Amino acid sequence: MTLLPDLPQNTALLDLLRRQGVPRESRAYAYEGWELHTHPDLVERLGDLAPQWPVLATFGVPVLAAKGIAAVVALGTRMLLVRLPEAPAEPLEPAGPCPPLTDPGQGWYSVCPWQSELPSTESQRLLSLLVQHALSYAASLSEDDSIDWQGRPVQASGQAQGKAKVSRPGRDKGRRQGRRGRRR
Repeated sequence: MTLLPDLPQNTALLDLLRRQGVPRESRAYAYEGWELHTHPDLVERLGDLAPQWPVLATFGVPVLAAKGIAAVVALGTRMLLVRLPEAPAEPLEPAGPCPPLTDPGQGWYSVCPWQSELPSTESQRLLSLLVQHALSYAASLSEDDSIDWQGRPVQASGQAQGKAKVSRPGRDKGRRQGRRGRRR
């Protein structure tokens, strides 16, 4: 089962992942009912790059999405696919291609998730910024204003945001106003 919605913006990615997806076999690493197609270290790395973001298991591959539109995909051991309006800036090291997604004009770019030429903290910082940019871009591709970036329903303005709290004066407040509290 996939948690990534079957939206037109996700069609090419879902087609690719569906073709390579294998239902879980007893001998294989499993990821939400599918054979894992990403090294566990890279699954963890993806979570570290966007710690507050839900990782969606899609045919055995971890995906980050904004407003239901895929933004970042972790594949194999050395590939992050990011959806962007333009290629990532230097000094980020690219990873190998992943056709047809990384074909010219498709809007997906492949980067190395480890960036071994950079210091660890700089690599983490630049990749985290890249992931946030990809999530922002993916959200901009959605025409659905009824959900937030993470796919949760957005309340229309004017609707109550929950129960209002009623503030009642406590014993201490009464004492400060000159009234005496109960003595024990």
